[in-house]
Amino acid sequence: MRFLIVNAGQLLTFQGPDRPRAGAEMRKLGFYRGGAVLVEDGDISAAGLKDLVLRHPDAQRARIIDAGGRVVMPGFVDSHAHPVFAAPRLEDFSMRLEGKGYKEIAASGGGILESVNRVRGATEAALAERLTRWAGRFMECGTTTLEAKSGYGLDLDSELKMLRAIRRASEATALELVPTFLGAHAVPPELRERPQEYVRGLCSEMIPKVASDGLARFVDVFCEEGYFSESDSERILQAGLKAGLKAKVHADQLSRSGGTRLAARLKAVSADHLDRAVEEDLALLKEAGGVATLLPAANYFLGEPYPQARRIIDAGVPVALATDFNPGTAPCWNMQMVLSLAATQMRMAPEETLSAATINGAYALGLGKTHGSLEAGKQADIIILDVEDCREIPYYFGGNLVVLVMKKGSVVHATADLRPFD
Repeated sequence: MRFLIVNAGQLLTFQGPDRPRAGAEMRKLGFYRGGAVLVEDGDISAAGLKDLVLRHPDAQRARIIDAGGRVVMPGFVDSHAHPVFAAPRLEDFSMRLEGKGYKEIAASGGGILESVNRVRGATEAALAERLTRWAGRFMECGTTTLEAKSGYGLDLDSELKMLRAIRRASEATALELVPTFLGAHAVPPELRERPQEYVRGLCSEMIPKVASDGLARFVDVFCEEGYFSESDSERILQAGLKAGLKAKVHADQLSRSGGTRLAARLKAVSADHLDRAVEEDLALLKEAGGVATLLPAANYFLGEPYPQARRIIDAGVPVALATDFNPGTAPCWNMQMVLSLAATQMRMAPEETLSAATINGAYALGLGKTHGSLEAGKQADIIILDVEDCREIPYYFGGNLVVLVMKKGSVVHATADLRPFD
């Protein structure tokens, strides 16, 4: 199928260097007023000035999508999410409103382990069906690529069940799901007194099985006090790297636990959260070429201080934004809300939030060469938002501004007046 998107009030292409954007680069959007995009067979053939795009030999044979002066840009790449779960954690929510903290809730049997109990009792089909329904909500709000972590199983069979549910959901939705193995999310209750036994099982049995079955692209670990130490986290990630998985790290969220420096040492694709990271950690991450993925929806929901985005950007570290969608600490699937939080609470410029949610999010998933910008040869993941100025995207909050979503060159969501016509 061939489409020509015309009459973009603002076209944001994010055309630029073949790497994540850092510092002042994050404000450069590859901006065209009145631009156009030509799409064919799932990929972008041309994007930029309307007159130049219309000169393409295939432009005259394309179906037209008139953007009506709206903003046209790449779909959001949500590079950190936990969307496979069996139920919301409403008791946690009530306890938190009564003043209970993260560790206190976990000690009472809530937190991650509550989700573990529910996932262990759910079928693969039920988990896949629930994830498929969530996928529709993500797409309606403009997300076209979503990381999907395991981590609520914490034994071999349950973790494999979660990852197979992700694969199964991928066949039922247009949303692109990128699977990550997070068996090192917590120590399971049956091994609470023998955590090293669980670490050994992760390295010797679970990770090799996940990799050999082709169920994940990444291995992740919750490097945090009371969960996995820096040394155990390194052991787990090294096992993943040996098995052919790329590394990601939950880093320095609740304490300065060493996760960011570990991510730098192992050249992980991203270090995520970074609420307690310091300048020394950021310097190491910059030198290693990693992406800092910030998750302000979790801070909002937990009532915790936000990551110091300005300090991280000024240190020259590329920043990505993601929802951290999960049943306990960030039940938010709308990246537009995340952009608003990043702007208002972390003082990121509107342009920086948009780069963080697209091109840098793509690099945080190892997909920067094919996703996250509108350039010839890249995958045609495109959204149109019902605003005239891109700064309105983080300015408005609490709703959905997206009126068209294209994934791999197919329109997967659109309001009536934006459906393509010949």
